[in-house]
Amino acid sequence: MSRILIAEDDRGIADFINRGLSSAGYACDVVDSGAAAFHMARSGDFDLMILDLGLPHMDGSEVLEELRSLRVSLPIIVLTARTNLEARIRSLEGGADDYMPKPFQFAELLARVRLRLADKANVGDEGGALLTRGDLSLDLRTQKIRIGEKSKDLSRREFGLLETFLRHPGQILSRAQLLSMVWGMDFDPGSNVVDVYIRTLRKKIGAERIETIRGSGYRLV
Repeated sequence: MSRILIAEDDRGIADFINRGLSSAGYACDVVDSGAAAFHMARSGDFDLMILDLGLPHMDGSEVLEELRSLRVSLPIIVLTARTNLEARIRSLEGGADDYMPKPFQFAELLARVRLRLADKANVGDEGGALLTRGDLSLDLRTQKIRIGEKSKDLSRREFGLLETFLRHPGQILSRAQLLSMVWGMDFDPGSNVVDVYIRTLRKKIGAERIETIRGSGYRLV
């Protein structure tokens, strides 16, 4: 499970991000000061940091620049109310991997988190980041699935669904969890969108690979 550090001093925003990422299957820690963010980001215990610039005790820009000066390679997504061009350029030139202005949509933040974490995945023989299970491998860059010697294209939603299963191997995932992780949406009891895409994904990878757990959800086997 990927571990994410959230450096945000607005408690409401921090809790919102924490709940959303936790529902998407990530382990999160929250800090509300630049000094704490700097200390914890250096620990090596995290896979990614979401960094607000307007932090007390140590500005987020200082945190970013100090970490990069120490060659800390932790992926960092800057999430800030500073939307002027100067702040954006300073952040990106200072070593930020991504930059998102506030206000923001959680679905977009989740997509950016997944993209940055994909850069940390194992690199396969073809130079693409791969998630594998048995003879099934998913290329995170081309969004293609390889089963044995056969390669198939996936739609964006099929890709997101399979990536989620591969990041949680053997774990039962409910429809509510899948809707949150893949679509960034709250669960709608009347929606069958998850079931529809499970069917299309099964046609491409084999029905026997995704098990239905009656009353609970689905599991990659």
